[in-house]
Amino acid sequence: MTSSSEVREAFLSYFEDRKHKRIRSGPLVPENDPTLLFVNAGMNQFKDVFLGLEKRNWKRAVTSQKCMRVSGKHNDLETVGRTARHHTFFEMLGNFSFGDYFKKKAIEYAWELCTDIYQIAPDRLSITVFQEDEDALTIWRDYIGIPEARIWKMGEKDNFWSMGDTGPCGPCSELHYDTGTSPAGHTDCSPECDCGRYVEIWNLVFMQFNRTSDGQVIPLPSPSIDTGMGLERISCVLQGVQSNYDTDLFRPIIAEACRLTSVRYGDNSENDVSLRILSDHSRACAFLIDNGVIPSNEGRGYVLRKILRRAIRHGQKLGMQDPFIFTLAALVSELMSDAFPELKQSREYTAQIVKLEEEQFSTTLSHGMQILNEICETASKGKSTMLPGAELFRLYDTYGFPLDLAQEIADERGFEIDEAGFYAEMEKQKTRARASWKGGDKEIKPVYQELVERGLETEFKGYDQMIPVPGKVLAIVQGGTLVSKVGAGETADVILDQTPFYAEAGGQVADRGVIENEAFRASVDQVFTPVSGVRLHTIRVEQGSLQTDDTVTSSISTADRISTARNHTATHLLHAALREVLGQHVKQSGSLVAPDRLRFDFTHYKSLPDHEIREIETLVNLKIRENIEVQTRVSDLETAIREGATALFGEKYQEQVRVVEISEFSMELCGGTHVSRTGDIALFKLVSENSISAGVRRVEAITGESAIQQFFDDASLIRQLSDELHVQKKDLSSTVDRIARELKEVRKELDETRLKLAQRDSGNVLESAREIKGVQVLSQKVESMDRNALRQLADRLKNQLKTGVVVLGAPIDGKVGLVVMVTPDLTDRIQASDLIRKIAPIVKGGGGGKPDMAEAGGKDPSRLNEALEQTYVLVEKLL
Repeated sequence: MTSSSEVREAFLSYFEDRKHKRIRSGPLVPENDPTLLFVNAGMNQFKDVFLGLEKRNWKRAVTSQKCMRVSGKHNDLETVGRTARHHTFFEMLGNFSFGDYFKKKAIEYAWELCTDIYQIAPDRLSITVFQEDEDALTIWRDYIGIPEARIWKMGEKDNFWSMGDTGPCGPCSELHYDTGTSPAGHTDCSPECDCGRYVEIWNLVFMQFNRTSDGQVIPLPSPSIDTGMGLERISCVLQGVQSNYDTDLFRPIIAEACRLTSVRYGDNSENDVSLRILSDHSRACAFLIDNGVIPSNEGRGYVLRKILRRAIRHGQKLGMQDPFIFTLAALVSELMSDAFPELKQSREYTAQIVKLEEEQFSTTLSHGMQILNEICETASKGKSTMLPGAELFRLYDTYGFPLDLAQEIADERGFEIDEAGFYAEMEKQKTRARASWKGGDKEIKPVYQELVERGLETEFKGYDQMIPVPGKVLAIVQGGTLVSKVGAGETADVILDQTPFYAEAGGQVADRGVIENEAFRASVDQVFTPVSGVRLHTIRVEQGSLQTDDTVTSSISTADRISTARNHTATHLLHAALREVLGQHVKQSGSLVAPDRLRFDFTHYKSLPDHEIREIETLVNLKIRENIEVQTRVSDLETAIREGATALFGEKYQEQVRVVEISEFSMELCGGTHVSRTGDIALFKLVSENSISAGVRRVEAITGESAIQQFFDDASLIRQLSDELHVQKKDLSSTVDRIARELKEVRKELDETRLKLAQRDSGNVLESAREIKGVQVLSQKVESMDRNALRQLADRLKNQLKTGVVVLGAPIDGKVGLVVMVTPDLTDRIQASDLIRKIAPIVKGGGGGKPDMAEAGGKDPSRLNEALEQTYVLVEKLL
């Protein structure tokens, strides 16, 4: 057994043979858990199972989970490439027991797999246990036969795991492989030493306690097992190499990077570090983009952008100026496609996104250099050799300009950099980020936990019928607590034993309607599922009162349900049409299915031209006219995926899933409501298409009566325009084009006339200039002038002044335009870019530029006069 693929399969097969359910990896983006940036452990997808909030029909599981550790306490980014073991993306092999076997069996399995299957020499394995866990120590020593000299007792920091500040927790035991030699030259060390002699390959977590909010640790009624083995580390051990980067998971990528850069690997230089970073980061990029993450300036997208730009910078260190990382990302998609077939489908899309980011970063570096030049010039004027850390951090944070590049340029120009100030600003940003993105576990209200423990589940009757459904009130929740009764004018959340109401999920809005009986009536405003199996109806009591155990009748708005079903089935047709027309890289990134419209977000790297929109609409409407039966069935998840059903990222699926199939065109996992045949949709019309972030497009569409009305409205508008312009419909487009061109020419002539008038009166304007400390300063408001004319007038006034400062402001289409110009002889004392950055905020704007010319925009024309008057004060301060 040598290849990492064989190592992975041996692990999965071993536990599968021992009655563990093989579970496919969850996505890197946590399912229904916005509080966690990325999945960072194998147990993340089973969190609700461990907490007792979700039940599965098996008690044993095995996975190979995609993981990322780039944020919070699990942040390996800065060490990647500089150590043999740390990575951003990695695979976590794990076996799990949910109240089934416990310590003894988990330890026996681990030992047998390592020594019998993986054939690791027993005397190369050392064990760590929690210092108070005598059970684990006894099992390792007395049952497995490990000499006590190779069993190390460790403290809570290293060998006690918890899901959070509260919740399931327990001691853990780690298996460490002894490489036999210490890279640091130590002759006597233990697994506690971080010199590299001992490699942790497997962590067995014994979840046997529950930590309460007051710090008590109480035994769990059903102890569980959660283990984690890094594929990269165990492959390193089994392939007999010193570094994870020397395994078959990384060497092909490093080899390709060497070929592209003409750099050799293996001489222990900084080049080796850069090559390792390229191999690691290209893996992370390929998996993140496949999971729907797009480079951006916030959240998960910011992490991807940071990883990509770090890789780009290290490529530049190796002499690469042109885009090339997209080639490595595409290679990763090929190399890993056996284990993760979805990577092959998104290969071209991933390459496109990476290449686009590489090209944009080249421009970013150019802009960053301009700002760095200004920082250096300002320091020189102040007779300082130190570049401020706060300014360098702004350069890094806004433009992604690397500190090491700033350091290199500073050295060349004889400057030092304020590293302490830089890292102080970075820590402030991390604090702000933690405040806005808490991380960790999503909050489960105690009342919901209580409902789960009581087994209060609702049977959904809405798939089969839209007629009123009788039901019994199982519980009433008000203000976060269980109550027995609610009266007129009150709101509450109600659980019924059966319901026709669809709960909001999968992008589909909840049903609306009423719950009533002879003495009671309430409107249902929302239906939601806070935890698996618990369906809450948010009601507003209109008359009477309701109490637990009452019998009621539930009725939905059938008109809204039918319209929503049309839009949901149309969404499936749209998704399939997008993939057929644009390519298999298209993946759903979000959706809204409502009675009046549908919205669909999807991964794609460019806008849709008219011919593609027409092709998509035509294909969807063709499938509607074919009146294909919409078939639904319940299947186990693995079978459905194997048969080709599309699973959506961000959705959490149970073991049994509902499959919605439109024969030979679309098959998706979906719990929503649908029409019986595609013909029931009647008509489909796209009404908008736009970008919502880099690499993600959004379309909106309407169906049925709304789409028909849209066609009536469009036809009416065309007739109206034809009548008003006195042209036939076939000539309407060319006529509108001609009028638009003529209007543009008239506006251009008008602007030129206004500029000439302003220039003619420039002599009068110059009389308004004030002398401040020997410098002529003109700050003036002008009317009816666009930005181009504003620049031309400012330039003319500057030339007429011969020496001085010109500031012009104009209200433009409800906003503000500002231009600052400084004559060349004064830029060593006053810089236009500095002045504009101080003026623009007054009108709620911002801008920048060069020492002699800068521009800005603003949102508040009412404060333009104030901003222009403040110019004189600011110039005086700058002088």
